[in-house]
Amino acid sequence: MNRLGRPTAWLALGLLAAFTPPAARSADDDKSGWVSLFDGKTLGGWESLELPNQKQPSKWEIIDGELVGTGGQSMLFSPRADYKNFKFRAEVKINNKGNSGMYFRTPKGNTFMNGYECQINSTHADPIRSGSIYTFVHLFNDSNPPKPDTFFTQEVDVQDINFRGKVVTRIRVSIDGKLLYEFNDFAQTWKTGHFAFQQHDPGSRVTIRKIEVMELPAGK
Repeated sequence: MNRLGRPTAWLALGLLAAFTPPAARSADDDKSGWVSLFDGKTLGGWESLELPNQKQPSKWEIIDGELVGTGGQSMLFSPRADYKNFKFRAEVKINNKGNSGMYFRTPKGNTFMNGYECQINSTHADPIRSGSIYTFVHLFNDSNPPKPDTFFTQEVDVQDINFRGKVVTRIRVSIDGKLLYEFNDFAQTWKTGHFAFQQHDPGSRVTIRKIEVMELPAGK
């Protein structure tokens, strides 16, 4: 996504973590704590809001068990608005030259500007690639983003923790089980909110086949 008019922080990834992320577990495993937010059949309360002044309607539809976003600019919001500490992951793919985003702690509104956005972008003209937290941590082609038209699992681990006597929002981002980085937002820019997905522009087609959350307690 390209957020014109919003200041950009090109941050060095100084907090690269050294541990191995936990292995992925099935949402069907009751002991895992993962809960599916998409059944492959219905939107189940997810709500689409188009951005103003669109020349082409936006469309979210279920095709062969997959959630597909096309057309004009819009956001698709989860039913709940109170997610705070969690692991959130989705299996997604983006078309060649396409762009999308996986949002968390975002308020509902017809804008791309609110909430944390984990970028979904392999080859779009915007050089900020998948795994980036837009305007906070930016990854480029040398990060070897997933190829276009190829499914990958993107996961964020978000917790408010006590860091040297101050509560901060710690965000860890993984792709296909590989931890990319850890980032501490000392400003705690976004406190709580929905999950959401972005339909960026008429040339973009984002496909999602699994959406899961594991809610967590606040960190220590």
